[in-house]
Amino acid sequence: MSEDLEEKENQLLLGIDFGTSRTAVMSNRGYQSITNSVVGYPKDIIGIKLLGKAQVFGDEALKNRSALTLYRPLEDGVIREASERDYNAALELLRYVVEEAKQGEDVEVSCILGVPSRASLMNKEILLKIAREIVSIAMIVSEPFMVAYKLNKLNNTIIVDIGAGTVDICGVKGAIPAAKDQVTILKGGDYIDERLESAMNQKFYDVQITRNLVRTIKEQHAFVGEPDGPLEVTLRCEGKPGSYDITNEMRTVCESIIPDICESIINIMKGYDPEDQPEVLKSIYLAGGGSQIKGLAAAIESRLHEYGEIKVTCVDDPDFTGCGGALKLTEDLPPEHWDKVGFAGE
Repeated sequence: MSEDLEEKENQLLLGIDFGTSRTAVMSNRGYQSITNSVVGYPKDIIGIKLLGKAQVFGDEALKNRSALTLYRPLEDGVIREASERDYNAALELLRYVVEEAKQGEDVEVSCILGVPSRASLMNKEILLKIAREIVSIAMIVSEPFMVAYKLNKLNNTIIVDIGAGTVDICGVKGAIPAAKDQVTILKGGDYIDERLESAMNQKFYDVQITRNLVRTIKEQHAFVGEPDGPLEVTLRCEGKPGSYDITNEMRTVCESIIPDICESIINIMKGYDPEDQPEVLKSIYLAGGGSQIKGLAAAIESRLHEYGEIKVTCVDDPDFTGCGGALKLTEDLPPEHWDKVGFAGE
């Protein structure tokens, strides 16, 4: 075995989709996981006694939220640039998911991380600074490009990546997308959660509703278009459970993101040569958690019908398509060449 090949096999390569709501990780050794992008710090000595550690992550943090101060270090898909606490929480969260992926091995790590399409240069630098404290080599690429790379749809394709913080729309033209080929809309899953919570509070003013409960209801029942039937959920009023109809509220808030998505798709499509535009409009892919909103692909097709034949496809595995594309890129392109194609540091 050559020295270069042996070195590559001994190195741990990671693809990481560092998301507002969830962080997905895949490695070249078959590891994959999803962690809620939340860090919890004990409120007092009781919390430290209960948990036995200074910080907890993901599901464990959410389960023990009454004993913790919770931080979601990413806002709209990026780290809040002025917040030291969010910087530290992001650092600790990334270190946690990398250590989990190492599975106890002392091994050199290189990783590719996804960020929203139009993340600022400053935010990319912040994320790279964090990554350099944890891994040997890192590269930053746009999240929708990671999806395109996994799907092997690298030309005449539009990717719509609907995450918690943002909707990222990217036109792929056979090269790393330029800024003009990418749009970030600040109306992702968190925007839907906020509007749904407000609508439910207005309709059922005496019912106990939390953002976490609203998010769970949305993830189970989100839809657009005509409903199959009434959407009734169990809520509590003064501690007593009851059935409440939120059909109209769910439909309205989920459909609220469609106009901006369609407008951005058309703007991106216009950047292609006219002879390529019909092919592009038949190669639109929805990714991210929001792609699972029932009826969304059909609703976008219907809204864009005047532009010709439209084909919108939901990816098969929205949880891992993005980080899977990042991992595929780490395996296809040696880390020593990353500085030639992406925003890289070591």
